[in-house]
Amino acid sequence: MSSIPIPEDDDRGRPLHWFLVGARGITSLPALILMTSFVGFSAFAVESGIPRADAVFMTVAVWALPAKMTLIGMIGGGANLFAAFLAVSLSSIRMMPMVASIVPELRTSRTPLWLLLFLSHFIAITAWVFTTQTIEKVPRASRVAYFAGFGITLTLVNTIIVAICYGLVSTFPPLIAGTLYFLTPVYFFMSIWATGRHSVVRLAFVVGAIGGPLMALLSPGFDILISGVGGGTLAYLFDRFWTRRPSASAPEGRGS
Repeated sequence: MSSIPIPEDDDRGRPLHWFLVGARGITSLPALILMTSFVGFSAFAVESGIPRADAVFMTVAVWALPAKMTLIGMIGGGANLFAAFLAVSLSSIRMMPMVASIVPELRTSRTPLWLLLFLSHFIAITAWVFTTQTIEKVPRASRVAYFAGFGITLTLVNTIIVAICYGLVSTFPPLIAGTLYFLTPVYFFMSIWATGRHSVVRLAFVVGAIGGPLMALLSPGFDILISGVGGGTLAYLFDRFWTRRPSASAPEGRGS
């Protein structure tokens, strides 16, 4: 659970107050881990030849760290534009269940649709984990301001981190730069594994992790796309026809 204290009073008329309460979530453990990972992303961008301005723009516009990793990886691997676009789009589809689970907790009958669409941009693994842990303590009328405070602050702080650290990591010794470089994939692996609450998700993760290096040798331009789609498909089929297969000895169900 988050260590950020949530006031018990219902400040319905003070959206700025709840925005600042949400912004204090920048000191939570998930946010601190993500900020450290964006230092690693800066090193990854430098090593991949991505200009500082592009890395900063990607942080604001794409935001989700795995999607940026996928995009840079495919650019560096020489993938064509369509393959990169499709891979990044597919990697972001995983955000849809997160959006679907959080938005109903935020909105009220008076919440405008455009505001919910805007805030959905900031929903990624870290924001989802933090919000699901704390949102029930926030009055419903103040939840939009609360989430906006956390999501916007987290994005802006990490954008500043990328802008500053981009120039710093290039001066680090190779060992330190390499360590920072691996912070991002380590965070990526750990966050997906930690948030995978169903066996099919973890199975897809394992298949994709094994198939990724193999596909990099067999089909370099489409390795991420094939291993991602293939891993997810194989995991679904295994879960559908093996894990959930009814036992042959089980009695047939009766209508209620």
